[in-house]
Amino acid sequence: MTNEPNEKNEKTEMKQPSRKKQQTSKDKTPINRWKVAFLLLIAAIIGSSAFVFMRITQVREPNFKPVPELVEADGTPVIAVQSTKKQVNALIDFYLSDFQKGSDITYKFYLENEAMLNGTFEVLGFPIQFYLYFDPYVMDNGNIQLKAKSLSIGTLSLPIKEILKFVQRDYKLPSWVEVNPDDSTILLRLDQFRMQNGLFIRAEKINLVDDDIRMNVYLPKDKEATTTNSEGETN
Repeated sequence: MTNEPNEKNEKTEMKQPSRKKQQTSKDKTPINRWKVAFLLLIAAIIGSSAFVFMRITQVREPNFKPVPELVEADGTPVIAVQSTKKQVNALIDFYLSDFQKGSDITYKFYLENEAMLNGTFEVLGFPIQFYLYFDPYVMDNGNIQLKAKSLSIGTLSLPIKEILKFVQRDYKLPSWVEVNPDDSTILLRLDQFRMQNGLFIRAEKINLVDDDIRMNVYLPKDKEATTTNSEGETN
C-alpha cells in the first residue's frame, strides 16, 4: 500500500521535464523569428548601400556623339569681343535652354568669381543637388580648360572624380565638350565648334574676378577667300 503513492510521484516527476522542454521551445520561437527579421533588415540595408555605391561609381561606356572635324585654325579675326559675366551667362542660359529641350536631366552652367556647374543626381529615388566649382584657363590653341577645385553636395561626401563620371555618363553635353574625370577637368573644344555661317571663336582672356572676358571671332580661310574675290569683282 505504501509503494503505490511513490510510484505515482515518480511518474509525475518524470513528466515534468518534458513540459519544461516544451515551454522553453515555445519561448525560443519568437526570439528566433526576431533574429531572422533583424538579419534580413541588415542584409537589405547593406544591399541597398552597395547598389547605390556601385551605381554612382560604375563606369559605363559613354554614349559619345560623333565629333566634327577640327575647325581650320587659320583665319582672320574679324571681331574682337569683350564681355562681362552677366552677358556671357545670358548667352550660356539661352544656349543650354535650347540644347536641353526634351532632356530628362538638366543642368546649369554659369560664371561668378568661379565657373559653376549646378545639377542633380538621384540616390534611392531622391534627387541630390550638387554645385561643382571650376577655375577656367585659356589654352594656347584658344580652347578653355575648366579645372574642378571644389564640390558642394549637402551632407554627402563624394569625390569630384565620381561626380564628373556621372556628368560624363548621364548628362546631355555638346559634342565639343570633353569631360575628363581622371584629371578633374572639362575641356571646351572651341576648335571643334563652328557657327552655322562658318565663323569660329577663340578665347583670348578670362578674368572672372575683374569681370573681363575676351574672345575673337574668326573668318575661316575659305570664307575669307570668297569675300576677297567678291570685293575684287565689285571694285
